Amino acid sequence: MRTVSDYFGSKVFDDRVMRATLSAEVYASLRKTIDEGSALDPGVANAVAEAMKNWAVANGATHFTHWFQPLTGITAEKHDSFITPSPDGSVIMEFSGKELIKGEPDASSFPSGGLRATFEARGYTAWDPTSYAFIKGKTLCIPTAFCSYGGHALDKKTPLLRSMEVLSRQALRILRLFGNNTARRVVSSVGPEQEYFLITKEMYDQRPDLRFTGRTLFGAKPPKGQELDDHYFGVIKPAVASFMDDLNEELWKLGILAKTEHNEVAPAQHELAPIYTTTNVATDHNQLTMEIMQKVAAKHGLVCLLHEKPFAGVNGSGKHNNWSIATDVGQNLLSPGDTPYENAQFLLFLCAVIKAVDDYQDLLRISVATAGNDHRLGANEAPPAVISIFLGDELTAVLEAIENDTPYQGVEKTQMRLGVDVLPKFNRDTTDRNRTSPFAFTGNKFEFRMLGSSNSIACANIMLNSAVAESLRIYADRLEQAEDFQTALHEVIRKTIRDHKRIIFNGNGYDEAWIREATGQRGLLNYRTTADCMPHLLDEKNVTMLTGLGVFTVDELRSRRDIMLENYCKSVTIEANTMVNMVHKRVAPAITRFTADLAKQAAEKKALFPDLACSYETELVTKLSELTDRITEKTDELEEAVLGLQDAEDIIAESVLIRDTVLPKMSELRIPCDRAELLTAKSYWPFPTYGDILFSVK
Repeated sequence: MRTVSDYFGSKVFDDRVMRATLSAEVYASLRKTIDEGSALDPGVANAVAEAMKNWAVANGATHFTHWFQPLTGITAEKHDSFITPSPDGSVIMEFSGKELIKGEPDASSFPSGGLRATFEARGYTAWDPTSYAFIKGKTLCIPTAFCSYGGHALDKKTPLLRSMEVLSRQALRILRLFGNNTARRVVSSVGPEQEYFLITKEMYDQRPDLRFTGRTLFGAKPPKGQELDDHYFGVIKPAVASFMDDLNEELWKLGILAKTEHNEVAPAQHELAPIYTTTNVATDHNQLTMEIMQKVAAKHGLVCLLHEKPFAGVNGSGKHNNWSIATDVGQNLLSPGDTPYENAQFLLFLCAVIKAVDDYQDLLRISVATAGNDHRLGANEAPPAVISIFLGDELTAVLEAIENDTPYQGVEKTQMRLGVDVLPKFNRDTTDRNRTSPFAFTGNKFEFRMLGSSNSIACANIMLNSAVAESLRIYADRLEQAEDFQTALHEVIRKTIRDHKRIIFNGNGYDEAWIREATGQRGLLNYRTTADCMPHLLDEKNVTMLTGLGVFTVDELRSRRDIMLENYCKSVTIEANTMVNMVHKRVAPAITRFTADLAKQAAEKKALFPDLACSYETELVTKLSELTDRITEKTDELEEAVLGLQDAEDIIAESVLIRDTVLPKMSELRIPCDRAELLTAKSYWPFPTYGDILFSVK
């Protein structure tokens, strides 16, 4: 019987394959590049390309592609075959080092945010040797960075790699001060938990809103939703279990460390969590995971929904970004140990994160901003838009003792007593978990819970890596010049706690009183929408930090602001136009037809039985007629709001119109439509209801 270990990574040109197929010299050179971040030796490229091609062809590949992540939020690939004509009319299979290192996809149709003119089509892809090549279908996929002819980053991978480099550089400066002269690199690692919905293809095909926008724009609340909490961690349905089995196998073949699977809170909602790995690889793997989820679902007659809020009134889907930093020999720099109060190195790195999150709240919020995620954040199912840090009782007490220069009393270990002798006895953790916190410490890592399910994790980790690197840079500049390291260290930690304790909150993030306190007394930011936060990407402090560290250029930042706002505006405009189309073509005709039949039925009854009041039909006809008038009025207003977008002076002004005019008009239109759904006979209503969709998978 074949086991997971037999096929895990079978489609990956990983270390096992490289060791077996490359010469010792070439392998050592390539490993040096991967492990230490040293420059790639061009001389090894041909040898690696030949070995890679031979392995891929032996595993059924006929083509290769430079697989990259443009600013569309998804991946891109252009396939070229390995074939080269031979003089005798046959073909040979070739793949050169030049083809491995560099590709030239047409860049003209990818978002650039003004980094190039429309006619400047040339772009380059460059091999990223730190992320293993893999086979997808019959194509060898080579992870690459993507840049313009002028050298600007047109992708998410390039700035992510830059942020990892600068974080490593600044963290090593700190480690050297603590006497660690052996670590060569510090690596950020991530484990992104992925939430998603599964519905049947039959239901999906009948909903134009799901097909065009990824979410339902209409839909009345079903009689039963998630109120009983009976879906969370419940028994997995057979069809879902079969999907999960196939999904795991496909992911494991690609070396993706899929670990945990379970039902989530909402009906039809589920989660997959991997073991965390280096941030660059984790980002590649998460993009692949989302793609493969959708492909495997299709094979099972299902559709995998990755929108952050596909159904109103039930939980949306997020992506929890578990982030940590460690040395190249595996020392976790965010592990507090048994005595965190005495662990000065840990406390300094912890303070660096606290300072980073407080100083750059806006960048973290910007990194998760999308039209879809705006519906989810702050909806009592996800963290609020206000960013805070949860540390728990023990670490909070440690920081308070340092700030006040008082002895730390420690937190007593409590043994759990469950009242049943046969059950094992164990110590309770010194702190609880907080699922309402946007940024929670969970033992030896931080869980950034604001990401939406469709987000690339690259954006959040670019900002997180960069902000922490900036904190470490400031610390290193001061401590390297200190006459008394221990005294200066204590003062740096103490000052950070005093200056940034406002960002620490261990309570209920859903409580309105907290939001008032956060934005009032504490002065924390509350950017509710993408239109609110995205312009702040170009605030002076953000530009200074990100360009000073070399993560972005000013032009790259400006382009990203414009691209994200354009995406926001286009996404909502598509939704608005879809609503209008659905009302005109399906909703209004269905209500009108049902109303007319009711009126006809009432008239026929009245003719047969003159004394009948026909109050049911008469009252329902009146209600539906009023709703139809209301729907017509609100549809006209929404159409006018969309037309008004043409008058916007720039993309920022357009995003404000979207936020203040189009989205409210969409909400106003939805209310009478959803009410009409509840009053219209099922045989007349043109779309599957929430009850049909959410409980369609058996």
